[in-house]
Amino acid sequence: MTLTLLGLESSCDDTAAALVRRDAAGAGTVLSSVVQGQASLHAAFGGVVPEIAARAHAERLDHCVEQALDEAGLRLAGVDGIAVTSGPGLIGGVLSGVMCARGLAAATGLPLIGVNHLAGHALTPRLTDALAFPYMMLLVSGGHCQILIVHGPERFERLGGTIDDAPGEAFDKAARLLGLGQPGGPAIEAAARSGDPGRYPLPRPLLDRPGCDMSFSGLKTAILRARDRIVAAEGGLPRQAQADLAASFQAAVRDVLVEKTRRAMDVYLDLRPAAPALAVAGGVAANGAIREGLRALCDETVRFAAPPLALCTDNAAMIAFAGAERMAAGAPAGTDLTARPRWPLDAGAARMLGSGKRGAKA
Repeated sequence: MTLTLLGLESSCDDTAAALVRRDAAGAGTVLSSVVQGQASLHAAFGGVVPEIAARAHAERLDHCVEQALDEAGLRLAGVDGIAVTSGPGLIGGVLSGVMCARGLAAATGLPLIGVNHLAGHALTPRLTDALAFPYMMLLVSGGHCQILIVHGPERFERLGGTIDDAPGEAFDKAARLLGLGQPGGPAIEAAARSGDPGRYPLPRPLLDRPGCDMSFSGLKTAILRARDRIVAAEGGLPRQAQADLAASFQAAVRDVLVEKTRRAMDVYLDLRPAAPALAVAGGVAANGAIREGLRALCDETVRFAAPPLALCTDNAAMIAFAGAERMAAGAPAGTDLTARPRWPLDAGAARMLGSGKRGAKA
């Protein structure tokens, strides 16, 4: 059965709508994808302000939906269902999307599917690379970091995750400490291109302990102390030292992610999947050094998949496709969805510790 879904995403600071078609074989096609960022609204505050984000979502969602329909050449009458991020995320933003979707469903009679934002990221390689279940996924973003085995559209097994800051949050903090711009990930990566990653030794947290869990908050403290030593000795932070610190920080994050993923891959390969694959998604997956480090883990027997950059950051195409996957699997639809600030993908796994500025870890 071919399904065409409208997707809505508003879990953080990107307002998005998209139309995606999933055919009977499970292949997905993005018909349109509209994303309106809010960076300019939050720039003066050094981070996302939940109240400002929620207000902007409420103002923009209907315009995004209209634009997405226009770009796809469709009307709501030609859509089979509506998928919306109903958690986890900033509760005001999630609620804005859920209420908009509920209104559209009530007015049209279309089935409404709630989607876990993290499931949207985790299923993106099915949309872009048609990966077969089960595959391994490193999900790295501004608010989350998890290593998963994706067994199906409703079944995710968590092998590890961050116990404190997510990598994207750590990049943002490091960029502010170094006087670079926001968002921190692209700023650090740009500065690191002219830097020496070996000049300043930074810790690789938790690599001396077994398992796949990660920690990034200590890196923030380490780069703060390194910066302060340079400022004290030089009377400021020279541009080359800034670049070297950025490169050293990026290398430390990469090394942690690669090593923990390597350990998780051993567990995954013990399942003897028919078509083994490692995928990476989430905003931090846009980092070239991290992608290449993960790619090096794969050989001719393990496929590496990294979605296009536009589908790594928050978007509604992944939500629409995840909704279509759930519908095809027989998930129930309804108009009584609620917004969920916390929604773990693997409900049977131990609860993750920590709560960064972007919200509690799932």
